[in-house]
Amino acid sequence: MAGRDDTQTRLDAGEAEDTIGYKLRLAQILAFRGFEQRLTDHGRAPRYLGLLSVIRAHPGKPQSRIAEAVALPRSSFVTILDQLSADGLIERRPSTFDRRVNGIWLTPEGETVVAGLMQEAQRYEAEMTRGMSAEDIACGLRVLQKLIDNLS
Repeated sequence: MAGRDDTQTRLDAGEAEDTIGYKLRLAQILAFRGFEQRLTDHGRAPRYLGLLSVIRAHPGKPQSRIAEAVALPRSSFVTILDQLSADGLIERRPSTFDRRVNGIWLTPEGETVVAGLMQEAQRYEAEMTRGMSAEDIACGLRVLQKLIDNLS
């Protein structure tokens, strides 16, 4: 029947369907939403798991270096750090290398939260990559890293 809205058919993005940028953004939105929905009792921590993971891997690094690592502009980064600090997940201290610069560390509570979230992230990763071989996953990671390198 002409003009009938088929609610069972996925709407495509036309020409954008054949672009990496569109597919990448759609995958990111779906992955992010799914991860956050399963962790509603963790406040804003799941949203910033990548950032918290960088801090965990590089304790005490200056906030400017951490911001670069997660590709965030300084203006929004400071606000996020303020929120994570208020949530008791991170602390700023004078850097051990340069007292004019603040280093960022996870608090003991932050360590516990990040460890738990990483376990959940690994379970979610297994769901997201269901049906993919180890080779497929490795190839996807290489392609994504090349995109990141090209954009950095």
